[in-house]
Amino acid sequence: MRRLPRLRKSVLIGSTLAILGAAGLAMSQMLALPAHPSTALTAQGLLVQQLDDAAPNAAQLRRGQYLVAAGDCISCHLREGGEPFAGGLGLNTPFGVIYTSNITPDRNTGIGDWTAEQFYHAMHDGKGAHGENLYPAFPYPWFRRVSREDDDAIFAYLMTVPAVNYTPPKTDLPFPFNFRSSVGAWNLLYLDSHGFQSDPGQSAEWNRGAYLVNGLGHCGACHTPKNSFGADKSKQEFHGGKLDNWVAPDLTDNVRIGLGDWSVDDIAEFLASGRNAHAAAGGAMADVITYSTSFLNDADRRAIAVYLKSQPSSPTVASSAPDGGAMRRGAEIYSDACSSCHLDDGVGQSRLFPPLGKDAMLQQPDPTGLVHIILGGTRIGVSASRPSPLGMPSFAWKLTDQEIADVSTFIRNSWGNQAAPVEARDVADLRKKLNLQIVHLTDNSGDHQP
Repeated sequence: MRRLPRLRKSVLIGSTLAILGAAGLAMSQMLALPAHPSTALTAQGLLVQQLDDAAPNAAQLRRGQYLVAAGDCISCHLREGGEPFAGGLGLNTPFGVIYTSNITPDRNTGIGDWTAEQFYHAMHDGKGAHGENLYPAFPYPWFRRVSREDDDAIFAYLMTVPAVNYTPPKTDLPFPFNFRSSVGAWNLLYLDSHGFQSDPGQSAEWNRGAYLVNGLGHCGACHTPKNSFGADKSKQEFHGGKLDNWVAPDLTDNVRIGLGDWSVDDIAEFLASGRNAHAAAGGAMADVITYSTSFLNDADRRAIAVYLKSQPSSPTVASSAPDGGAMRRGAEIYSDACSSCHLDDGVGQSRLFPPLGKDAMLQQPDPTGLVHIILGGTRIGVSASRPSPLGMPSFAWKLTDQEIADVSTFIRNSWGNQAAPVEARDVADLRKKLNLQIVHLTDNSGDHQP
């Protein structure tokens, strides 16, 4: 692959930006603002909307609004182009696609006719309005640790959001998972029988963090590996998990692949803005930042960080040395395609483009997360303090499977990183799963078009 000299590349980039800037200014002068700006609330707007202080249960509603953010409810109950809380998002599970439900107060298609008691049983026992078993893609195994007071506050708040008459697609799983009775057997085998229990030997801050992480935050739903039945693997809490062609990294004190090099302040900053000196939140975590943790108060984000920092390290995973040829080829590809943002030495640009050296996500035993980002691109989560959705474009159109394997291997074994090499066949498999064999614009890179 021929490389542009550094000077020529800089000139080209600068010229292109100047042209685009001029074009943008011209267009802004040509296009009139809409006569009637939209008054519809965005998903983020709902989470900061000022509630009526005159309501008899105003304090409960404000609490519920905050807890809905803590539970990251919008991320799952918002489909592309849909209304907040109306559901219809397809969750890709190993057992098939499960569509999220409408939890707006619409009486026909939502939960408008539910009682607080029915809502509690959904959150606590995984039961629908008529006693039917809900699939554990709805994270009731974690929500059951939420207090009844908090459940009631969430329900009260949901009854105030705009009602949306929308019926999500029907979930139709293959046999035997299409029988909800099988979920009852799953509950008997894997559902904890108790709610949250505080640890008197720990601080109030630690216990608050444990309550949020293991309850509404349901962090283990993604960051704990699962067995063949979709249940958490025993004694592997927060050792990292794989879902929907992404990898949720290790959250233990493992220095290489976990949070061992992160401080409490690092974790809290990441939860607040999706960025810190070590990493940036892309993939599924971007939505967690955008719709959940960025809305928490500083005390709760710190409590989460304190609890996570207390998790014992996962075992060290040995990896084989990469092939010298792959490293040389990967270095050339990195120089062409990656160094303009992440720089030649991989140090990145602080809180804009993350550093790649000693990066926990890049060193995960499973390289799917890195390969997914290179193939499909990604966007970083946004917050009030960091409102710009910085992104990385898709390289599926530009790099072959072997080239992506080589550059991934290079990144996973440079600047202090150490991880297993990536094979071209694994890239090809993921390219097929992401439907990127034919070049098209991607959702994650922010350049999607119908």
